[in-house]
Amino acid sequence: MKRLSEKNIDLILRGSLPRAVLAIALPVVMSSFLQTMYNLTDTYWLGQIGKEPLAAINLVSPVQSMVVSFGSGLTVAGSVLISQLIGAGRRRDAAKMLSQLYACALIFSVTCAAAVALLTPALVGWLGAEGPTARYAVDYLRLVICDMPFLFTLNIYQSSRQAQGDTVRPMLLNLLGILINMALDPLLMVTLGLEATGAALATLAAKAVPACAALYGLTDRKAELRVERKLWKPEGDTLRKIVRIGLPTAVGGSAMQLGFLLMSRSVLAYGTNAMAAYGIGNKVNGLISLPSNGVGSAVATIAGQNIGANQPERADRGFRVSAAGITLFLLIGGFIVSRPAVSTALVSLFSTDPNVIALAADFLSLMAFWCWCNGVYNCATGLFQGAGHTEVTMLSDAARLWVYRFATLWFCSSVLHLGVRSVWLSVVISNAIAAAVMVGMYFSGRWRRKVV
Repeated sequence: MKRLSEKNIDLILRGSLPRAVLAIALPVVMSSFLQTMYNLTDTYWLGQIGKEPLAAINLVSPVQSMVVSFGSGLTVAGSVLISQLIGAGRRRDAAKMLSQLYACALIFSVTCAAAVALLTPALVGWLGAEGPTARYAVDYLRLVICDMPFLFTLNIYQSSRQAQGDTVRPMLLNLLGILINMALDPLLMVTLGLEATGAALATLAAKAVPACAALYGLTDRKAELRVERKLWKPEGDTLRKIVRIGLPTAVGGSAMQLGFLLMSRSVLAYGTNAMAAYGIGNKVNGLISLPSNGVGSAVATIAGQNIGANQPERADRGFRVSAAGITLFLLIGGFIVSRPAVSTALVSLFSTDPNVIALAADFLSLMAFWCWCNGVYNCATGLFQGAGHTEVTMLSDAARLWVYRFATLWFCSSVLHLGVRSVWLSVVISNAIAAAVMVGMYFSGRWRRKVV
């Protein structure tokens, strides 16, 4: 492990930048794909059972995502701070940072899981769910939120390994999790008839097993960078750095997920078919966007280590190479998926209801055609995160939902009277505006100002 880390760090700081991007991004893409498969597997089997369980999970998923996104400030702060400390050659400080990050993550995850479990009925009622949809939503959310400690253990492990340029081991742990989930979903949901409850139990088990392996990796005495109990004692300077870098990401991510939650509430007003279609379209589009997420993570790692090593020009070249490559890839791939025959075939895998399929295919076609905007946005976000300017990404994430998306939704629905298609257009247009704004921020040069 130590030799692999040294090799990856040397590639990031001195080697070929295209090779560095691919070496980091490909395992991240695979890992993200495997994470997405958790929800896609649930979506597939619930789609075979009925649209009420499917709509229920789509309705409450943003609640879990909102909590996870707030806590992701810890993992983003870890990746940024640890990568910059490694780039500066301060390995012992990096170990101290990792230990205190993990202690914070455990406290946060246990507290939030307990709070959400208690508030679940009230949250589901506020979202407007009734009858079977409400019952399925309560059963699912109360159980699935209990995976928070396991999820944060996995996230801190992934953050520490990615900061060292190693994205392979986190990918293997995610592979283990998805195999468990794929085996348990049909058994619990269909064979035993547990439906949404079975989906939650399968996901919970699929996070717990790899989390145990991640905990072993985090505390392995042979690893140079590991969690040590003696370093858990809070230190003011370390905690201030974590808050300085992590809080903007936490606020921005949770605000964005709250926006998604309100979007779900808006979609549900158009009926269960629209809600099911919205969930399917988002999940399939999530698969299309995985490469841009992976490349954005690679940009963050490359930028963090090179800025820590006082090589900002190399960080800039890494961003430009990444943005050009992923934009071209998504232009081609998005054009193919946006064809009506292709989009209809894809969404048909997750539902047998013709009304749901028609709505989801229309949504997916629009998003796929413009998905290249996500590539630009993710690369620029990765650059600013790696540089430690998480306040920029916070404002951008919040504006994308709360300003651009809701303004477009209001205009299309209230002025143009486009019905449910107003939701589809608001997603596409807000992503394009956010990408253009982040490109403008890049050319402003703000990311070059040192934070840490």
